[in-house]
Amino acid sequence: MTTPPSQGNPFAQGEPQAQQPQGENPFAQGQQGFPQQAGQPGFPQGAPVPPQPARRKLSFKMIKNIVIVVIVAGVAIGGYIASRDDAKTAAVGDCMHRGSSNDNDPDLEVVDCKDSKAQYEVVAKVEGSFTSSTLASSKCEAEAKDFEYTYTETGRGKSFLLCLKDYKK
Repeated sequence: MTTPPSQGNPFAQGEPQAQQPQGENPFAQGQQGFPQQAGQPGFPQGAPVPPQPARRKLSFKMIKNIVIVVIVAGVAIGGYIASRDDAKTAAVGDCMHRGSSNDNDPDLEVVDCKDSKAQYEVVAKVEGSFTSSTLASSKCEAEAKDFEYTYTETGRGKSFLLCLKDYKK
């Protein structure tokens, strides 16, 4: 009995066969394979790793800018709180101080009547909008006969009228 000729039989004895190296494409004709990537078998472990980018440190300039922003915000908030109109909180019998000589914005603030700043006394407070000075004066005359000045505020929040007279110390 004779053995049949080996035609691609891997178990055939006798004739050596050309084998493809493992891991390569058997259909590639003379093409090189892709190079292996770092960290895969065949590359030495501990290959150089690119350095990490340095962390940004807070520079003096950055700290200075942050401090300036905080100070500006604090001044703005403090200015807002200080500039809130005390005229809104005034009641009959309160004493007022005029903080500005500007007639369009007298900056009235409530002060203690014993304070040397006290200039005016509130004799009446009327809720509502009064668009003309004659309407405001007639309303104050109806509320308090001894008024000398009127102060109206309209716009944000409630509109109101204060009837004022000079404070006698």
